[in-house]
Amino acid sequence: MTAKTIYVLNGPNLNLLGTREPDIYGHDTLDDIAARLAARGEELGVTIDMRQSNHEGHLVDWLHEARTVGAHAVLLNAGAYTHTSIALLDAIKAIGVPVIEVHLSDPEKREPFRHLSYVGMGAVQCVKGLGPDSYLVALEAAAAL
Repeated sequence: MTAKTIYVLNGPNLNLLGTREPDIYGHDTLDDIAARLAARGEELGVTIDMRQSNHEGHLVDWLHEARTVGAHAVLLNAGAYTHTSIALLDAIKAIGVPVIEVHLSDPEKREPFRHLSYVGMGAVQCVKGLGPDSYLVALEAAAAL
């Protein structure tokens, strides 16, 4: 039996987790989160394909790729692109793969410009405000789809 593949895509500045505004984002690095996702994914019988880019076009390309390879779902923490990228919204709507929006913090409890989520307009669910556990909760939801 082939394991379900879940793409975990991370946007700008998430490569700086652990050192970037730890009072907001915590001390875990993206590698720490990836290791926990891989371990939990193994328990759930899913394969994790985790990536990060500071470039919007890479995220769009990876969303398209998720469709091409038949990914089971995508977890997307688009970082600041969440609030600005119609291109990501269009890609989410075009691929036919369920996307779960993920945030370490709760954007609705932060600056007003973070309250609008283009990603959320296309995502099937949003998990936010749980720190690194946001990814694990989103993984559980994705595996259950």
